This record gives sequence, structure tokens and C-alpha cells, in this order.
Amino acid sequence: MEAVLSAGARVERGSIAKRLILSPASVVFVLLLAELFWPVPGEEYPAYLLALTAAVELVYLVRVGLARGGKGVAGAGDVAAIVFGILLAWHLCTTRFVLLDKMLFPKPEPVLRLFVSELPDMLKGLVNSLILLVSGYLIALATAIPLGLLVGWRVRLFNALHPFTKVLGPIPPIVYIPYAIALLPSFRAASIFVIFIGAFWPVFINTVNGVFNIHKGLLDSARVLSLSERTLLFRVILPGAMPSICTGATLGLVFALVLLTAAELIGANSGIGWYVKNFADFADYQRVVVGIIFISIVVTVITWGTERLERRLLRWRN
Repeated sequence: MEAVLSAGARVERGSIAKRLILSPASVVFVLLLAELFWPVPGEEYPAYLLALTAAVELVYLVRVGLARGGKGVAGAGDVAAIVFGILLAWHLCTTRFVLLDKMLFPKPEPVLRLFVSELPDMLKGLVNSLILLVSGYLIALATAIPLGLLVGWRVRLFNALHPFTKVLGPIPPIVYIPYAIALLPSFRAASIFVIFIGAFWPVFINTVNGVFNIHKGLLDSARVLSLSERTLLFRVILPGAMPSICTGATLGLVFALVLLTAAELIGANSGIGWYVKNFADFADYQRVVVGIIFISIVVTVITWGTERLERRLLRWRN
């Protein structure tokens, strides 16, 4: 029996190794390495780009090692192939053949070197950005979810407020900026208010819809058991509406991230959105690209964390 299991394990390892060698990620990785090791006359050695390529490949291999099925391996390979493809196209179009405007599309090697040198300043700005983002977003969750549960549960209240929701919900939060600056005590409070408004409506509307979508038979069964209003709300309605609440929370986070840059323009002198806008005004596109890469990394980490949290909250569906 042990011999059979050992043989099966060897076959599985061989199959995984074969898929790795023939995967699109490996093919594009080899092409990228060939391009980077083929010297370009007059250009510096792409040490930072090679280091980034090696880091992406290492993460890909670790992900493959931790994957439990072929689907995870294929997904990781597709992502790695896209990253390698972007790096390859970037190097070819800006360094090897110079097909793009040099000012608008800087070369990858100086951009990556600048990224490393600017990283401490960007991390300091990230702290300020996260204070605005988290403050506005958490206030939106703390108000939109209870109000959505209440409005969705009370039909009369819903009928009274629904017309106002249809009018106020689609209004872009940016239009509130002049009044936010005039009425609130500080620019930071005005920035938090703009993010709050942007995140509030998706969470509120999805929470209301989640309450409406709870199966009527489930509510009738809860009433037959003579459950109290409090128990019914927290043990039946809230869990039943949780999938829609999570969807609204995700949409609210997306809107909050989009509005973060607009919020940082309200009297801010730091932050990741301000960093990009400030250097774009001075046509310093190397730092603009550095800021875009940094924002992409931050957004990826935030969305990855929220996806893990959502899976945990909705683990009962699996």
C-alpha cells in the first residue's frame, strides 16, 4: 500500500513539474530573461528589473507549492504570465526599440530604482491615506449596515425613504466638496466625509436588498418560534443578508479607494493619491509611474485582505 502511495506521489510531482515547465508563465519568464540578458548598447545593466522578475517567479513557485489542485496552479501561472508579459513589453517598447514617448513612458530600470529610493516617503504618505480611507469607510459601514437592516425590515420606513435614496444615491460625492470644506472644521474632516458618502450608498442599498432577498419561509419559521425582535434581527436577518452586505462593502471599498485621490486634494500635502497628482502637475512621469505601481500594490493587498475576510464571514455557504 505504501509503495502504491509513494508511486502516486511521484507521478503527481512529475505531472506538476511538467505543467510548470510547459506553462505560459515559464515560457514568458524565459523570454523575459533572454531579453534582459541580451545587452542593449548604451544602456545600464537591468539589475532592478532582474530582481523584480526573480521575485515574481519565486512568489509563483511558492504559490504552486502551496496549491492543492490544478486550478490554483493554473490561476497562479496565468497571473505570473501576465506580469512577465507586461515587464517584457515595457522593456521592449521603452529600452530595446524606444517605440513610446520617452517622457510619458519612462524605462523600467530607472523607474524601479526610483521606486526603491522613494519607498520610505511613499510609506509615510500611505499612513496618511489609510487614516482617511479607514476613517471614512468604517463610519460608512457603522451607519449604512444598521440603517439598511432597519429600512429593509420596516416596509413603511422603506416606502418613505426609497424615493430619497433613488435621488441621493447616484449623486457623485465630489459635488459635496465645497459644502464639506465650508461646514466641517478641518480639511481632514472634509476628506473623510467625501469618502464616507462614496462608501455609504453601495453598502446601504445592498444591505436593504439583502434583507428583501431573505426567503419568506425562513422568516415565517422564525415567527412561529416566537423569536424576539432582537433575536430575529441578529440571528436570522443579519446572517441572511450577509452575502449582499459583503457585496456592498466591497463596492463601497472600491468607491472609497477611487475617492481617496479626490479627498487628498482637499488641503492635503501627502498621501499616495496626492503623490501621483503632485508630480503629474510637474510632468515628472517617472515618479507618476512609481506612484501608480505603489498604489497598485496597496490596492492588491487591501482587496486580498477583504476577500479573505469575506470568505471567513461567509464560510457557512461553502
